[in-house]
Amino acid sequence: MFTNRGFILQYAKFAAVGITSLMVDYGVMVFLTENTALGYFKACAFSYTISIFVNYILSMKYVFQSREDMSKIKEASIFFVLSLIGLFLNQFVMWIAVDFLGVYYAAAKLLSTLMVTNYNYISRKKFFE
Repeated sequence: MFTNRGFILQYAKFAAVGITSLMVDYGVMVFLTENTALGYFKACAFSYTISIFVNYILSMKYVFQSREDMSKIKEASIFFVLSLIGLFLNQFVMWIAVDFLGVYYAAAKLLSTLMVTNYNYISRKKFFE
C-alpha cells in the first residue's frame, strides 16, 4: 500500500501541515477562551473550523495531490465532510476530557489533537489518492 520512503515523506509533510494547523487551532482556541465569553467548547469548535481552511489549503498544496478524476468542488466537499467528522471527534474528546475527567481544556486539546490526527491522515489518504 505504501512505499516506506514515500509514506515517510508524505507523513512528514502531513505532520508539518498539521503542526501549522494546530498552532492556528490552539492559538485561536486559547485566545477566545481566555478573552471572550464563548467558553472552551464553542471556542474549540470555532478554532477547529478555522484550522480546517488552513489545513485544506496547505494539504492540497504540499501533501496530497488533486485527483484528475475529481473536480475541485467535489475535492473540497469531501475534505470538509471528513473534517466535520474530525470536528465531531475533537469535540467529543474535549467534552469527555474536560467535563467528565476534569482535564484542563488546553491540555485536553493536545490530547484530542493526537487522537484525531490519525483519523485525518487515513481518511484523507483514502479519498485523495
